[in-house]
Amino acid sequence: MIIAFGIWSIVALIFLGIGVLCRKSQEAVGFFTFAKPPVVKDVRKYNCAVSGIWIVFAIIFELLGVPFLFLEQNSPIIFLSVFGVVGLIIGIIIAYIRVEDKYKV
Repeated sequence: MIIAFGIWSIVALIFLGIGVLCRKSQEAVGFFTFAKPPVVKDVRKYNCAVSGIWIVFAIIFELLGVPFLFLEQNSPIIFLSVFGVVGLIIGIIIAYIRVEDKYKV
């Protein structure tokens, strides 16, 4: 299960990297795949808000992977991590919609 946690951690680091790149971007960043970024009032604050969403997502995602370190293979408790990720994804979508409403022109 250490290998599973290692892979999980790599994915969390990718999301963290997305958050850092969003913060450094000079233009408004997109959130959803293949969607144009919205026209926003303040690009810097908007990018910081989107960056914050991705960074929080990465941290919580990593925490949801911690059970991989302690559970045996094929343990049904892993479903808690899976359902946690589903809830997390719904949460970031809601958070982004609120950010977009706040900064959209």
